[in-house]
Amino acid sequence: MAKTISFLQAINEAMAEEMRRDSSVFVLGEDVRIGPFGQTAGLVKEFGEERVLNTPIAENAITGVAMGAAMNGGRPVLELMFCDFTMLAMDQICNHLGQWRYITGNQYAVPITIRTAVGAGFRMAYGHSQCLESQLLQAPGLILVEPSTPHDAKGLLKSAIRSDDPVVFFEHKKLILGGVEGEAPEEEYTIPFGEAVIRKEGKDVTVVAFGFMVYEALNAAQELAQEDIDIEVIDPRTIVPLDQDTIFESVEKTGRLVTVEEGRIRGGLGAEMAALACGDYFSLLKAPVQRIAAPMVPIPGSPVLEDLYLPNKDSIVRAVKRTL
Repeated sequence: MAKTISFLQAINEAMAEEMRRDSSVFVLGEDVRIGPFGQTAGLVKEFGEERVLNTPIAENAITGVAMGAAMNGGRPVLELMFCDFTMLAMDQICNHLGQWRYITGNQYAVPITIRTAVGAGFRMAYGHSQCLESQLLQAPGLILVEPSTPHDAKGLLKSAIRSDDPVVFFEHKKLILGGVEGEAPEEEYTIPFGEAVIRKEGKDVTVVAFGFMVYEALNAAQELAQEDIDIEVIDPRTIVPLDQDTIFESVEKTGRLVTVEEGRIRGGLGAEMAALACGDYFSLLKAPVQRIAAPMVPIPGSPVLEDLYLPNKDSIVRAVKRTL
């Protein structure tokens, strides 16, 4: 049986179900007892203040606290309210979380999930709107997850909480606050990492879109179909591990690759995929890889300028036409 839930509800249900299943799971972060965006709302009422912990606004410190708890039997779910704030905890996240299990010869698992909100469109300007997934791509040992549907958000978050490796879980604000809904099973389920999904099949161009950009790609597909251009839209769901098989089996069929992300273009997710395409799958390409991403400037606070900054349906349509 399936039910219709919102993206926000999916996140909330995943945490609640895992807290009921495993007493070592607890939530901490800035104002999580209230839940500023709503994902943690109501958890303190069911699980109490000992398992839903408000923290100071000190991201590096609270990430270290979560890591210490994870190394001593806890399964913390840490909310860093905005992805921009992860930059304040990069020492803990990149130097310690991802590497500790390896450098201790597997003596310590680090079962910590960091949830953080990404994305622009709400006129919050440069310090509260960035998509910084690629900043963490260089750090070994981290699992990076970015769902686009309520079904995937719930299943992947449950997998993250159960993982013995650290997971950074990106939640786009347009999905959280935009009321995006979808079907999810009523029964228990999880989704494994490293399995992409084809959101739309096509034969002319492979479009790989991350997070909210999946919806822009699907809108572009509708517009391009009016000109008899048939694109295949792939949602990786996890950035690390990346499902290269699904992506490049599609490229083998289409011969063309367009990557779409909201993060900035230099050194981004698309750059990594373009390098893979040119290094390992060059013989499949009929045309150069096209990368759609934000420009190398701070995110504007002006509504008009922010709209110009963001990749969208139109920029995807132009890129598809270029590669054809």
